[in-house]
Amino acid sequence: MKQNEKKQKNKLNVTIFNEQYVIKGEADQAYIEKVASYVDNKMEQIAEMNEMLSAKQIAVLVALNLADEYLQLRHDYDELIKLLNEGHTMRK
Repeated sequence: MKQNEKKQKNKLNVTIFNEQYVIKGEADQAYIEKVASYVDNKMEQIAEMNEMLSAKQIAVLVALNLADEYLQLRHDYDELIKLLNEGHTMRK
């Protein structure tokens, strides 16, 4: 890609926890919709567990849950890479 060429930005309206958002990004629309749907589902799950929580509290709890998922997956990934590297070293 030439330096002066820009990647096409997609613009999409999504609904997360009954609020409309305009999302702009380089990812394709199907992916943006998938991410928004995932966040919306997580917020609905948390809201169902405690109806007294505000939208802000729900969003923070979802952020914590997503960070936990990410860190666990990152740890698993790092462990797999470590095992693959050890296996590669043993074959030499």
